Amino acid sequence: MRRLAVVIALAVPATANAHEVWVERDGAGPARIYLGEPAETMPAGGDPEFRNLVAPRIVGQTATRQVRRAGFIEAEVAPGDVRVTDDSVFKPWGDPGAKEGVVYYARAGRSEPATQMAYEIAPLAAGSNRFALHRNGKPAGGAKLTLVTPERRSVELTADADGSVDVPVAGKGRYLLTAAQVETGKLRVAGGAVDKLHHIATTTFVVD
Repeated sequence: MRRLAVVIALAVPATANAHEVWVERDGAGPARIYLGEPAETMPAGGDPEFRNLVAPRIVGQTATRQVRRAGFIEAEVAPGDVRVTDDSVFKPWGDPGAKEGVVYYARAGRSEPATQMAYEIAPLAAGSNRFALHRNGKPAGGAKLTLVTPERRSVELTADADGSVDVPVAGKGRYLLTAAQVETGKLRVAGGAVDKLHHIATTTFVVD
């Protein structure tokens, strides 16, 4: 039993860090909130860890109706870009004094350059293919980002010193940008205190 417990404990951080929360939206329709691996084909019925996505918070909007579907949460939202954050997907893991946690920040749309979340990938101008990763409202120079194309091909990108990066758009479809950073210190997530916090951001946009 002890050996099994150790194996499970080691597996949790790998699962948390490999998974991402992202939002998809078509036009002014409802937002679809996913948990999984966006570069991989979604299993029928959703990712096995989808059960952990329970109550994502829609940022900047109130009285949003959320309905659980097969593999995603559907949310009725106002027109415009959609932002979602959640720090309760995975419980803190690791040994006492070295606990780790994860916070997800997801956005759909590029109609406005403003940011509303502590960690967010935003366009530099409405409809632009040039984006920047922002940390507490300031661009993160030299940040590493990954682009997932409509064909689920991953492209590694590095932001300039001013935090901006050109996204190589090469056709129609939905694109996803993702970035991650680690923060250390005496921190907290919904599940309790942590010593290391993984911030994971995604932004999706559609090219018609």
